[in-house]
Amino acid sequence: MSRVFAEKERREKENLEILIRQLSDESVPYRLRAAEALGRCRDPSGVEPLIQALSDPSDEVRWVVAQALGKLQDPRAVEPLIPLLTDPERWVRRGAAWALGEIGDPRAVGPIIPLLIERKKDVRMAAAEALGKIGDPRAREALTAALEDDEPEVRYAARAALRKIAGESECPGTEA
Repeated sequence: MSRVFAEKERREKENLEILIRQLSDESVPYRLRAAEALGRCRDPSGVEPLIQALSDPSDEVRWVVAQALGKLQDPRAVEPLIPLLTDPERWVRRGAAWALGEIGDPRAVGPIIPLLIERKKDVRMAAAEALGKIGDPRAREALTAALEDDEPEVRYAARAALRKIAGESECPGTEA
């Protein structure tokens, strides 16, 4: 039985090494699949290679890498993810905000707050949701201002985030 487990562990390590190599492949689809798989396998040894992949020239790869780092929830990714909050591509900004919310580190609060007045609704929503997940009271003022957003989905996300920060449970069916 121990031999079976040793063989399984060896194969998992080999697969992880292959995925890490594929993060540098010339093929965008290979890089995308590798990043997704590294996020799913939740092995901490994938964090550093994913951090390096945050500078990928493909917007889509940067977005998927940010999401993979969010799934890994490793605090080492916080500082490298923060610059993506100002990426020219909105999906990358959104993915970085989501990932930082999943990690839940208070260092991300200040950098996320400006996204609450971002032009794109989905980015504003991701920012509000991330701030709620982090739960830091420093976000209260900015989230309160977001309650006046033109978009009901953003108002709802801001209200839910404020509830989380206050330690209240969300009420389903609450009007935005």
